[in-house]
Amino acid sequence: MDHCVLSNETIWLSAPTADDIDTITECCQDPTIGEWVTIPVPYTRDDAITFLDGLVRPGWSARSPTWAVRLRPDGPVVGMIGLQEQDDHAAEIGFWLSSAQRSRGLMSQAVNLVCDFGFSAVGLNLQRISWRAFVGNYTSAAVVRREGFRYEGRSRLGSVQRGRRRDHWLAARLYTDPPGPADGWPTEFDRSRPPTAQTRDVPGRMS
Repeated sequence: MDHCVLSNETIWLSAPTADDIDTITECCQDPTIGEWVTIPVPYTRDDAITFLDGLVRPGWSARSPTWAVRLRPDGPVVGMIGLQEQDDHAAEIGFWLSSAQRSRGLMSQAVNLVCDFGFSAVGLNLQRISWRAFVGNYTSAAVVRREGFRYEGRSRLGSVQRGRRRDHWLAARLYTDPPGPADGWPTEFDRSRPPTAQTRDVPGRMS
């Protein structure tokens, strides 16, 4: 598929390029991103190059697009978001946001844009977009819950991060689900939690 830019005039989502390598590398030094995402730690410039060459470029050819989150059309990367194809009508969403830009609602806006594109007939025409996060990543859970994802459970030792198996949560939004906050999440997700990285943390790393 061709690269496409998504925007609501507050954020711009566009394909990351070689010009973004140094900024991606800098962002991924944040220990809270390394805590929740399946990226190498320590994260090097070579890892950012591998991310572009091994995930981003082939992903756009395989209905698995990855976008850089920017605050202006030509601005630096402040986050990353993508869809990983599971089959012709299903994909998994993943994202991270730099620490300086958290608590502004930016990732919620990005998730909304990506879901609209994913479900659109002129986008990917998906029927289901799923989300996984390591247990404990309440901030990531709050983002997807706010954007209509419904909780589907906990998978014990269901994901691997740098050779260690960890429990993960699972949620999903269907094309028939309304946008906006979703009901049915366990009460533990209503509790106040300290700020953490807005990230996914599943196989198929975001950077």
